[in-house]
Amino acid sequence: MKITFLQVGKTHFDFVESGVAVFEKRLKHYCRFDAPFILLPSKLKSLPADELKEAESAMILKKINPQDIVILLDEKGSRFTSVAFANFLQKQFLHHSHLVFIVGGAFGFHKSIYERANHQLSLSDMTFSHQLIRLVFMEQLYRAFTIIKGEPYHNE
Repeated sequence: MKITFLQVGKTHFDFVESGVAVFEKRLKHYCRFDAPFILLPSKLKSLPADELKEAESAMILKKINPQDIVILLDEKGSRFTSVAFANFLQKQFLHHSHLVFIVGGAFGFHKSIYERANHQLSLSDMTFSHQLIRLVFMEQLYRAFTIIKGEPYHNE
């Protein structure tokens, strides 16, 4: 099983980068894991929000294969408890070998990405920056694998 975590834009907070690195190292124990960045050329960063999202979506879609299961981290998505998220992951891996999670840029996703997505996942009713949510997601992904494996990280 493989998980790809596509991230639009670089992280500018050192504490997020170091936290993500900790969980990325831990996740490699459970699955093949990759977390590439989608980086727009500087000249495109000054585009209006709609055009920026469209440019980001073109780059995202190039990284996705037709058989991939695409899950957007989106405030309008389904909400799970940690245990329910672990169960969701486990069910996905029964039928699919590659899950692609995507965190969008500051303005969210273009409609073409919503159309391609298989699922949308919300990590909270609160709004987080697209950079900070990376760390929150990585911790929850690691937690899900420890729940699936029956390891003591998660307490209930």
